Amino acid sequence: MSQIRGANVLVTGGANGIGKLMGLKCLQEGAANLIIWDINEENLNKTQKEFSSKGYKNVSSFVVDVANVVDIERAATEVLLDIGNIDILFNNAGIVAGKQSFWEYSAREIEKTIAINVNGVMHVTRVFLKDMIKQRKGHVVNIASASSFISLPKGSVYASSKWAVFGWSESLRLELEAEGGDLHVTTVCPSYIDTGMFKGVKAPLLFPLLQPEDTANKIISAVKKNEIILLLPERASIVPFLKGVVPTRIFDKVASFLGVYTSMSSFEGRPENERVPDKKSKVK
Repeated sequence: MSQIRGANVLVTGGANGIGKLMGLKCLQEGAANLIIWDINEENLNKTQKEFSSKGYKNVSSFVVDVANVVDIERAATEVLLDIGNIDILFNNAGIVAGKQSFWEYSAREIEKTIAINVNGVMHVTRVFLKDMIKQRKGHVVNIASASSFISLPKGSVYASSKWAVFGWSESLRLELEAEGGDLHVTTVCPSYIDTGMFKGVKAPLLFPLLQPEDTANKIISAVKKNEIILLLPERASIVPFLKGVVPTRIFDKVASFLGVYTSMSSFEGRPENERVPDKKSKVK
């Protein structure tokens, strides 16, 4: 059972949406320190002030671009020196580009998605993992997606990034288990969450939009229980089973009937002024 009380917790993409909620819940659970990394300085300031107004003074915020390895390493050095080792790491930062066929993506859109959703997750984990191993205690929580298990037309680049995260996350889990100690990895695979990130999507039949509060509660519960994989909603667990036993063409028909394959057709995403900017960030 991973203990949040007394732990140093770091959340990437923690100034907004589900990341912000998970950070708040860790504070409510008694975390010793909450470290928030986000590229949006305005949201960071608002979130820190909001948490402070609730009586939480043990919150540190850093402007970090997880697509920038130099940014990650600089911020990690400051965290390790000033606060200490990270006990629980939430790799939550991510972006989504969709509503277009693969051949319509620009090189920049592909590179940016992979840099944040895949490379960023790995590099953030890398800079904190050796200290977790040394103290023989730590928990890495990777926010993947239900699209880690299923095709996503009009969202192929996003889906590919989450397939990558899932495969890496599970491989990392086995490596850490071989090390022994109290080392854990939880891979979270939610369907669409109603935070604005997936504005415009049409939720498939049987898989309604997930509510942020309920989703955050279930993630925190999964961390405390050291769950390996958390699929949300729970009925999504049928997807990898069906893919393994049903012929592909039949599975495609079922997914199409449920609206999975057309769910991104009306995707809009966050407004332009809320999206991850194309600029080098700094450490605050």
